[in-house]
Amino acid sequence: MRSYLILDDGSCFSGFSFGADPPKVDDLPELREFSKGVGEVVFNTGMTGYHEILTDPSYTGQIVVMTYPHMGNYGTDDSWSENGPEDRLLPRVKAQGFVVREYYDGPVPPGRLSLSEFLKKYGTPGIAGLDTRALTLHLRDSGSRNGIIVRPAAGETLDDGELKKVNSYLNSFPSMEGRNCIPEVGITEDENIISDGDLKLVAVDCGTKGNILREMKKFGVGIRVLSSGTSAEEILELSPQGVLFSNGPGDPATLDGLIGEIKKLVGKVPLFGICLGHQLIASALGARTRKMKFGHHGCNNPVRDELSGRVAVTSQNHGFDVDEESLPGDTRVWFRNANDRTIEGIINDEKRIYTSQFHPEAAPGPHDSLWIFRRFYDEMQRFETETGGEA
Repeated sequence: MRSYLILDDGSCFSGFSFGADPPKVDDLPELREFSKGVGEVVFNTGMTGYHEILTDPSYTGQIVVMTYPHMGNYGTDDSWSENGPEDRLLPRVKAQGFVVREYYDGPVPPGRLSLSEFLKKYGTPGIAGLDTRALTLHLRDSGSRNGIIVRPAAGETLDDGELKKVNSYLNSFPSMEGRNCIPEVGITEDENIISDGDLKLVAVDCGTKGNILREMKKFGVGIRVLSSGTSAEEILELSPQGVLFSNGPGDPATLDGLIGEIKKLVGKVPLFGICLGHQLIASALGARTRKMKFGHHGCNNPVRDELSGRVAVTSQNHGFDVDEESLPGDTRVWFRNANDRTIEGIINDEKRIYTSQFHPEAAPGPHDSLWIFRRFYDEMQRFETETGGEA
């Protein structure tokens, strides 16, 4: 089926559909923030891991373009999903759409779904056969922008009237900047017990990837996953030895309430932030966040540890970063991107704050940074020894 990816600047890329059928131009989805097939178009430089990418809650509101040309050859398996604790979030595909150069439509190992079947199961359109190199260069030069995957009302060609209708639709679609996407991904129940242990970790769910919790469980800690609406007082009542603020989608600057609760926790209990969690903790310290031109998306991003001088290859997925000039003087840059030198993590030993803009849990990606979980676990142990766990 002939389909098109159209960007809000009028750019049009032709391909063919796989996965769920995209909407016809004369039947565009309701103009809302999380309609399938429409969202911010970003490119991902990973060579593999498409299942984990599609199920990562941080991709909510985004159409993902893969720069590696060949996708689908090993199928999909629900056990690889990154939706979060106990698969409590459905649908499993969180991205709004998927864009590839070549889609493999051959057999996959027994017990697995093809990539097309997986996307169709969760109502997500894919488009293949277009020039992803040209598209990526366009997004790199002009910045990430809204787009939609559509098909003509009839035949295989979009006429001028249809293009104008789509462009008008996209011009009315909200930008990722200024959008609060947390309600689409986080848990709503008060408490979800994932594991038991002598040390207690509270994970505040802003769109948690499952592998974050799996990595922390390896240390035998007791994990409680709470909603992003949980107050600082409710968290402290649990007497945790650590509080983790997870990854998630959207603009951190819209989350004033959550940032206010983090301020109440600073200095009272060890804090660990990953991706959006890093941005929220930095904001609670007084720093500013900003929208990046095209962000970092992929599992091959080099990051320098400013304390040791070592460089690691990391998995990343973020379109906002922390403005270094706004960091308070008592907080150091822990990690820095080796390409553009943006902040990739901060540290404040006195206040027991440790953050990572990248994803140390990977999934997909290299395991170079798994040691960061051990670093925070050791801090939880020190806190328990020094204070008896009393905040």
